[in-house]
Amino acid sequence: MTKTAAALFAASLTLCLSCARKDSSLAAGPDFQKKFQEALITAKPGAVIELPEGRLDMDRALSLSVDNVTIRGRGIDRTILSFKNQKTGPAGLQVTSNGFTIEDLAIEDTKGDALKINGANGVTVRRVRTEWTGGPSVNNGSYGIYPVQCKNVLIEESASIGAADAGIYVGQSSNIIVRRSRAEANVAGIEIENSQFADVYDNKATHNTGGILVFNLPDLPVKGGGNTRVFNNEIAENNTQNFGAKGSMVAKVPTGTGVIVLATNHVEVFKNTIKDNNTANVSVISYFTTGNPINDASYDPFPEAIYVHDNAISGGGTNPSGEYADQLAPVVGKPMPAILFDGIMNPKKLTGARWLPDDLRICIQNNGDANFMNYDAGNHFKHVSRDLKPYNCSLTPLSAVNLPAVAAGAPAGGGN
Repeated sequence: MTKTAAALFAASLTLCLSCARKDSSLAAGPDFQKKFQEALITAKPGAVIELPEGRLDMDRALSLSVDNVTIRGRGIDRTILSFKNQKTGPAGLQVTSNGFTIEDLAIEDTKGDALKINGANGVTVRRVRTEWTGGPSVNNGSYGIYPVQCKNVLIEESASIGAADAGIYVGQSSNIIVRRSRAEANVAGIEIENSQFADVYDNKATHNTGGILVFNLPDLPVKGGGNTRVFNNEIAENNTQNFGAKGSMVAKVPTGTGVIVLATNHVEVFKNTIKDNNTANVSVISYFTTGNPINDASYDPFPEAIYVHDNAISGGGTNPSGEYADQLAPVVGKPMPAILFDGIMNPKKLTGARWLPDDLRICIQNNGDANFMNYDAGNHFKHVSRDLKPYNCSLTPLSAVNLPAVAAGAPAGGGN
């Protein structure tokens, strides 16, 4: 084939692929919502749906089920999908597609969840803001950015504000990166739940009820959360009064919480700045401390192999909140210690010295002047201890998460 023929073939192939993708560039106007939903329904794999600048009013939920589609706005504060007058639908945008990318837009004031992505392999959320503009309220939607039961998830340079459950939430998923994002004025800022292999780094979590939560909960289809690294984040002043729905798990999160590791294994919390969280800067707890019953026979309620090290921790503990804090404060005084452990360990795994095996220990090391307390929740605070020496140990650092579709020039992991 001659060079000229090859060039013509390449040009025709590009044109053909573009036709197959059926790319869409939508304009603002009274029929924008109709055209947007039509574009989502008729999109071909590989399509790019480009949205215009402006505040674009939506009155019903949108959905996408076609694989390998990109939705692209003109900027995180320039293309705004406003659901303030939403009449129908459980979410703003609901996605069940593999290879999904959304970038450079905002989703505001949805009745339910803002952006829900369910069961997808390959998710990129880049420069997306979800927000409830009226401020914290139990009437806000539960979740902002919300991938669940997904694989290979990248959330970056995004923001979530005002969610009544979790702002940036990844649940029952695997291979996850949440980076360079902001969570503010949510009940839970960033939450990793029942998920494996997650890196949460270079984020800012502030003015939430709780900053960053790593949870493993019972009665969910996907079991066994763990292998999560939380590092290089700023987790400060998470003192917003809890406005979660009564009876929900996050309604139990004490106002003034920096980081909670709940019943999860193999978690590393390091090189974060954690400060001025009024109950506790860091808490490591078993599920028993929630007070909820456990009916799931396969569930492991104990935190194990937790490594909290090399963090800059300061302030906080001056206005503790929550059931345990209310009982502890008269016993231990204020401010509360910066790092709290409920002391509940699996009795079947304890060694003769009543410690966990070396590879499953709770290790707390090199956190400056941050003080510590094991408040012995299982024995109603009978043996409260501030002695950090039994926890002055180290664990093998966890490996970085690497995603197959991370853009070149944007490294997927960070170091110890």
